[in-house]
Amino acid sequence: MSSDKPLVHSVYDGIEEHDNHLPNWWLFILWTSIVFSAGYWFWYHIAEAGPGQLGEYAAESAEVAKRASGNKPASDDMLLALAKDPASVDSGKQVFQANCAACHGAQGQGLIGPNLTDAYWMHGGGPMAIHKVVADGVVAKGMPAWERTLGAERVKAVTAYLLTLKGTHAPGGKEPQGEAEQP
Repeated sequence: MSSDKPLVHSVYDGIEEHDNHLPNWWLFILWTSIVFSAGYWFWYHIAEAGPGQLGEYAAESAEVAKRASGNKPASDDMLLALAKDPASVDSGKQVFQANCAACHGAQGQGLIGPNLTDAYWMHGGGPMAIHKVVADGVVAKGMPAWERTLGAERVKAVTAYLLTLKGTHAPGGKEPQGEAEQP
């Protein structure tokens, strides 16, 4: 009878070696990894259907170049052009409402911060002067630097929005502060 035969292959120093089957979970992982590796090899090396390393590198390089082209340094001409672009002005208005309205009022009329709708500016009213104040802040007056928080593109959008507020004289505006801006 076969059941009387021991299932021991060898015994060394009292340690018995049995002939057991591999666990099913282990076999499942083994066969799944074999099938996956065959599919991966076929997909990327034979059919070349996936992007591959060179394709991924080219896509990432294009993305970096696209981001770098959008990060041109601000200039008076660029900011004035953005002030005429309704999409940039609307984006800047949304950022202004979310971050700046607490100090400058919803219409820029000035609360704790100065009135942004009159012709008086404390640190210059030109496009680059406004951009510098928004980006770098004015620590002495309690104005935080927003460029690290918002990013360069949003700071440009807020500057474009502020350029559209100049000279609108919002009702209930704070008294003039700073020097009158010459047109």
